[in-house]
Amino acid sequence: MSPAGKTASELTGKLLIAMPDMGDPRFHGSVVFLCAHSGEGAMGLIVNKPMPDVTFAQLLEQLEITRGPSAPEVPICYGGPVELRRGFVLHSAEYHGDREERLGVDDRFAMTATLDVLEDIARGTGPVEALLALGYAGWGPGQLEDEIRQNGWLTADAAPELVFATPMEGKWEAALASLGVSPLTLSAQAGHA
Repeated sequence: MSPAGKTASELTGKLLIAMPDMGDPRFHGSVVFLCAHSGEGAMGLIVNKPMPDVTFAQLLEQLEITRGPSAPEVPICYGGPVELRRGFVLHSAEYHGDREERLGVDDRFAMTATLDVLEDIARGTGPVEALLALGYAGWGPGQLEDEIRQNGWLTADAAPELVFATPMEGKWEAALASLGVSPLTLSAQAGHA
């Protein structure tokens, strides 16, 4: 077990919930879905911060992808501060696509970072549930465990309803509620009165 109480692989597919006094303003109020976590580090997507002034229809137009009549409106999030010009689609696991670029997170979630998933969504043949993130959050070896130990994050199970169906502005509170925690009871100093 790591000092944070979990082995690295146990955090893959979990949610990180930023504590109120998160030191990094880029993560204030964030809910991060951890796509991968190992001894080499971690990679996740912020799933509750919509990108201002960007819609899925505009993105498809910019990428010259024709949108079919059955294409859903996919939310676009600020996924994190790394590689902001790169897109990642977090989606339900039933979608496999045609490429080896799909990262199967668990039996409920997968991530794809290629244009074919956007083309399939635009045709109405993509995953049942999806959100697009521009950029990602990354941590080096041991960095995330240190941040958890320093009370920067809470960890929670990731339910598809929370990740895909809960409105963006309510995901942080809903993620806390999944742990039985009220935002009013949180303290930046765990174990201190």
